[in-house]
Amino acid sequence: MDKLILDGQNLTIEDVVNVARKNIQVEIAKKCRDEIIKVREYIEKNWMRSDAPPIYGFNTGVGKLKDYNISMEENDIFQNNIVMSHCGGVGEPASQEIVRATMLVRLNAFCQGVSGLRIEVIDRLLEMLNKGVHPVIPIQGSVGACGDLAPLAHMTSVLIGYEEAEAFYNGERISAKEALKRAGITPIEFQLKAKDCLALINGTTMFAGMAALNYYDAEKIIREAEISGALSLEAMRGEMAAFDERIHLVRRQKGQIKCAQNVRKIVKDSQRVTEEARKVHLKYDVLHPNYQPRVQDLYSLRCMAQVQGACRDNMAYIKEILEREINAATDNPLVFWNEKGELEFLSGGNFHGEPIAFAMDILSMSLAEIGNISERRIFSLCDSTLNYGLPPMLVGDPVGLNCGYPVISCAAAAVASENKTLCFPASVDTIPTKSNQEDHVSMAPWACRKARQIIENLPKILGIEYLLAARAIFITENDLGQFKLGEGTRIAYEMLSEAIPFKNDDTYMPSLSQPAIEFAKTGAILEKVEEKIGTLL
Repeated sequence: MDKLILDGQNLTIEDVVNVARKNIQVEIAKKCRDEIIKVREYIEKNWMRSDAPPIYGFNTGVGKLKDYNISMEENDIFQNNIVMSHCGGVGEPASQEIVRATMLVRLNAFCQGVSGLRIEVIDRLLEMLNKGVHPVIPIQGSVGACGDLAPLAHMTSVLIGYEEAEAFYNGERISAKEALKRAGITPIEFQLKAKDCLALINGTTMFAGMAALNYYDAEKIIREAEISGALSLEAMRGEMAAFDERIHLVRRQKGQIKCAQNVRKIVKDSQRVTEEARKVHLKYDVLHPNYQPRVQDLYSLRCMAQVQGACRDNMAYIKEILEREINAATDNPLVFWNEKGELEFLSGGNFHGEPIAFAMDILSMSLAEIGNISERRIFSLCDSTLNYGLPPMLVGDPVGLNCGYPVISCAAAAVASENKTLCFPASVDTIPTKSNQEDHVSMAPWACRKARQIIENLPKILGIEYLLAARAIFITENDLGQFKLGEGTRIAYEMLSEAIPFKNDDTYMPSLSQPAIEFAKTGAILEKVEEKIGTLL
């Protein structure tokens, strides 16, 4: 894709990722540009007058000050005052990709033609995005009602060219005026007019962009977890009956059906998940020294499709919510043509972030569950009472002199537990603000940020699962080398065993765990497996 044309209706999550991470150039569709100009011309002709009726934020104060009138003569000052007073964010600057996603989603919202701001303002924001002027936006300070007032005010302060405002340009943090100048954007102060300001700072924009990036990364991690789970299935010579298509079809849950199908694809043609392989490997089988056929496995193996499939179903819901939201007009007030061909200003609450707050809370819970079930498989691989004949702690001989892998297993438990505490739903933690004018807020920005923490934690758990599953296969190669791995699991194991120096004796653990975690973090194994067997559903 060389260029993205925004029309306010067809922006996708992948588009957001491409602009945020690949710096794809953006344009406004001509039909949208024409409508924006038409709406603004009507506003300036019919509403920019001293005797106009009260319109929120247009000729009145904002928030609790809504009952105070603002004269047309003082309106330019008022617009600047809104921006300056709302630059109340705190904390570290948002990442470049979050800032770019924010600017893109805001631009797409304007394309619906109901925000009423001037085309000059839109073009300036568009130029900033395309030329890489990235406002310094503190990551904290928004409660997700009235949208992202503080973050978007910081964005707007750069657009205006405030002396105090800052931006990143070519990786350097400099003043807004200097960034605009270096990018070739008119460096003089840019004056906002009535309605420009609230259109810029009022909306579900930053957290919608964050949520889109979260979804994109989470969807890949869920596919990764099916590969790490399948490798554990191979390591413990698991029972494939649990993944028989007939079982899942009668449950009728779409995510479960897809997950089971993916596991079948990943282990296709495996000879390890067979009774023959199980019979051969009896060396460490304390529970069953005289082999008995495996009836069914632990839930973490047997119910993989049911648990991880339910997370897939949640992802389908989240995607639907987000693709509506990144194509939504969410500022206030909005302007609409009536049946008489006249514009009406309507005050509403599209800026409230509840849909995204719920979606991100559900994402957090889903990803935490992926980590929880992975951690249980990790625990089982190390426990000689559960791992079907593998040595305790996957230790090498001599046992006792060597300690094995119990502490890296504990690391997975620690991270999984951390994820659980991050699952407290932000969406139920409303806190009234602005003299109770905003008496119920969504906390969607925090929902996005804690979901991102879980996204960053999860590859650590899956990487440890990769490590221990590969270690188990390495240990059993002398016994089970004649039993080949499946099409996908074989690729995963080969990549892991090439990167990780497995040997019989204990080894400095980071030299083993870090390559495995990096595979999970970058998606390198997922990419290679999907090249071989096709994209997982």
